[in-house]
Amino acid sequence: MKTDLTPEKWNALSLSHLLLERQIGPGAFCVDATAGGGRDTAFLCRLCGPGGRVLAMDVQPEAVRRTGLLLKEQGLTAQVVCDGHENLLRYLRPGEADAVVFNLGWLPGGDHGCFTRPETTLPALKAALTAIKPGGMVSVCIYYGRNNGFEEKDAVTAWMKTPDSRRYTVLVTEFANRPGCPALHAGIWRHQENER
Repeated sequence: MKTDLTPEKWNALSLSHLLLERQIGPGAFCVDATAGGGRDTAFLCRLCGPGGRVLAMDVQPEAVRRTGLLLKEQGLTAQVVCDGHENLLRYLRPGEADAVVFNLGWLPGGDHGCFTRPETTLPALKAALTAIKPGGMVSVCIYYGRNNGFEEKDAVTAWMKTPDSRRYTVLVTEFANRPGCPALHAGIWRHQENER
């Protein structure tokens, strides 16, 4: 399972997957904080392998249902909960996760009037920094435009400048010459403790 490295096929999601493939191996514990249709949950299950663990969460019951169905169809297992991403620390200990993944925006094929918002996303990102272990990663795809406009994108990209550079490395990638509102990708890596 390797992400296509052809640049013209890159987008925020393929960049996220490429970085996660380099980060996550068998036995890892990952969190899909915005399960949506379950595709990232299934991707993480494959990276973690049968000895690993995946927690998927979404505030929408329809997203939880879709994720459960997709996992069953593909013979994969994850803990799937119906809860907001800002509550992720209810389900794991600080420093326990190898990676936390977010796809911000709306449920694909769902109601575009229901989308992630800065008032829950920013606390969720802060919780994700607490959730990842040294050497861990937070991956964020930022979809914007249509009903959710630019408010969340602007809030999240501004927040990405705030993690302590002595503890985290943050990379925000934008496809600058693509038309419309191309999704952005942001990666946050927690430094190993001995690197401080």
